[in-house]
Amino acid sequence: MKKLRVYADTSVVGGCLDEEFSQDSLALFAMAREGRIILMLSDILANELDPAPTEVQRVLADLPPDCFEPIVSDEESAALRDAYLKSGVVGSKHAADAHHIALATIARADLVVSWNFKHVVHWDKIRMFNAVNLQEGYHQIDIRSPKEIV
Repeated sequence: MKKLRVYADTSVVGGCLDEEFSQDSLALFAMAREGRIILMLSDILANELDPAPTEVQRVLADLPPDCFEPIVSDEESAALRDAYLKSGVVGSKHAADAHHIALATIARADLVVSWNFKHVVHWDKIRMFNAVNLQEGYHQIDIRSPKEIV
């Protein structure tokens, strides 16, 4: 059976050290280590983690290379991010959130996981991201919290 390819945004990594989210975030990373899913981790996530505490950075550093797929931003992902911004899905201050969704869409992730309930895991935002995806010729993307996956 094909493994589920799950794009994780920065909030999921940070969630490993947050009392409210740690159990489910850690379980998601355990699923990857066990080979039950493939995590998709982007250069945007890596850049956002640069200023993070060492304990947060260690979450990714401790992952074996065979349990994740690196995703790199490019002109196509920037153009889709800009389409989300132009359509008002999120404001320019949240361009990184839009870029995460663009990367996951273009890389054909099975789903995106996030703890960002304001700009990502929100029924209205999901509907808007998918409307832009269809308008731009991409597939719809499923967006969930880690709690719904583990």
